[in-house]
Amino acid sequence: MTDHRPGSEQPGHIPDGSAGEDRWLLVAVAGMLSFVAMLDMNIVNVALADIADGLHVSAATAQWAVLGYQLPVVALLLPVGRWLDGVGMRSAVLTATAGFALCSALAAAAPWAAWLIAARVAQGAFGAVLFVLMPVLALRSVRPEKRGRAMSVPATLGPLGAVTGPAVGGLLLDHLGWHAVFLVKIPFCVLALVVAWRAMPPDGALRRPDRRSAGDTLLVATGVAALLLALTLASDRPAWLVLALAAVPPLWWWLRGPGGRPVTGVLGVAGLFRAHGAVLALAAGFAAMHYVVALHLQRDDGVSATTTGLTVLAFPLGMGLAGPLGGRLADRYGARPTAVTGVAFTAVGLVLLVPLGGDWSPLGVAWRLALAGLGMGLNGGPTQALVMGAAPPEWTATVGSTVQFARSLGFTLGPALATAAWGLAGPVNGVHAGLAVAATAACLAVPLLALPARRPAAVPEKTTDAASAAHR
Repeated sequence: MTDHRPGSEQPGHIPDGSAGEDRWLLVAVAGMLSFVAMLDMNIVNVALADIADGLHVSAATAQWAVLGYQLPVVALLLPVGRWLDGVGMRSAVLTATAGFALCSALAAAAPWAAWLIAARVAQGAFGAVLFVLMPVLALRSVRPEKRGRAMSVPATLGPLGAVTGPAVGGLLLDHLGWHAVFLVKIPFCVLALVVAWRAMPPDGALRRPDRRSAGDTLLVATGVAALLLALTLASDRPAWLVLALAAVPPLWWWLRGPGGRPVTGVLGVAGLFRAHGAVLALAAGFAAMHYVVALHLQRDDGVSATTTGLTVLAFPLGMGLAGPLGGRLADRYGARPTAVTGVAFTAVGLVLLVPLGGDWSPLGVAWRLALAGLGMGLNGGPTQALVMGAAPPEWTATVGSTVQFARSLGFTLGPALATAAWGLAGPVNGVHAGLAVAATAACLAVPLLALPARRPAAVPEKTTDAASAAHR
């Protein structure tokens, strides 16, 4: 499991709480940076029109201020996880956080579109490192019996950042302009840098990826970028789904090579493949629901943007209230029962949305969203603890990257599936079809998490490729 013998620390490991010391300040850093990184996934959306006007570009060009961040975040998750298994965690946290803040400042100061897009692409690369590091940092900062509570912090604050991004962005845009949308994250990054610098013990230095790692990164980035572009563009034109076929050759080649073996080996650990499927399904259900509800309330029911925002905020409110409780229940009763209970609550909340009539009541929608949010809060930390706790010690960053990749893929897949279902069902039944997709995805996550492993978890053997040998 994830405990270490004295003196056996490896690169990428910080002394964990097994010696009796819990580092809750580092858990707070993990939560803060998870919130900031996920906030950036959605906060810029509301500023695209102002960015287009301010930089004198088309709306399609301004859209790359969002895609320029999202694509490298998801495309680099898997290779970044493998790389982080062999480097010093303190150095990685400090470098990624400083780079993320610097790119935010550069984006805010952009005098033209090419500058902005380049800054966002670089920020996405640093964001990918943060996404992988934060659950590992929370896991290693406390004793094993408190990992449920620790994992609930980034697992709750991360999605909260994604959900509250549009609301925060709208406020900043109305009062301070589009530049503030990029600057708002810098104070949080500076605070995290100070805490991490003082609280994290020195460890191994960063190491540049070798030639093989760079090749693996290119393969994964190409395949994942093609997949994400296909899902994103298919929202308007389903024919773009054909582009997803271009993702198969590079990803298959990578999985069959030395760089992909740690991923396939980790997913071979009993129960982890199903757990990743549950993470993907739940994220897809959440994203599909959020897309359909917000669109239907504002476009079809004529509800004001303020009322729509307040209604949708019932979900993160329920999630924020239940997140700390989920961690405590996981530490006391076990991660799997708590995670399954949370998924069941979310599934019930989404199922109850499906039969609503065309004339929605914001209050009626809000309590159902609050129920689903309570379930997500109960589920997030325990599921993360369940998966990360089963990881071999030398591959925790790899497992962190695969979980984040499954979640990010679900966030992208959900709206695409909901849009396709809406289009096939027609304008009358489209909203019901979209919500049925969301509810089905959430219901699918219940058995994926509930079924226990049929065999004891086996630790995969380390890969013997030259890059791994260089890690040790």
